[in-house]
Amino acid sequence: MFGLTFEKLLIIGVIAVFLLGPERLPTYAAKLGQFTRTLRDMANGAKDRMREEMGPEFEEVDWKKLDPRQYDPRRIIREALLDDEPAPAIKPVTESAYAQRQRKLQVGSVPPFDTEAT
Repeated sequence: MFGLTFEKLLIIGVIAVFLLGPERLPTYAAKLGQFTRTLRDMANGAKDRMREEMGPEFEEVDWKKLDPRQYDPRRIIREALLDDEPAPAIKPVTESAYAQRQRKLQVGSVPPFDTEAT
C-alpha cells in the first residue's frame, strides 16, 4: 500500500522515536490508532450507505472488475484498436504470380519500374 514496505515503516518508526522522544511517543501512538479507527469507520460508513442506496443491486456488482489496478494501458489500447474490423491481409506473392510476371518480361527488356527513372 503506497509502496510502504516493512523496512520503510521501521525506519519511520525509529525516526519518530528520536523526534518525539519517549515521553510523547505513547500519546502520539494513541492518536495514530484513533485516527486509523476513524478512517476505518468512515470507510465502513460509506460502504453501508452505498449498500442502503443501491439496495439489492449492491451485491450483484462485480467489484473486482471495477478495480483500477487491473487496467493495463497497453492492453486497453490494443483492444480498442482491434475492436474495429481488421484490415485485409496483404496477399502474399505466390510462385505462380511470380512466374506469370517473368513470362511477360521478354529476355533483354527493361522492367517497367526502370523505364520511368531514365
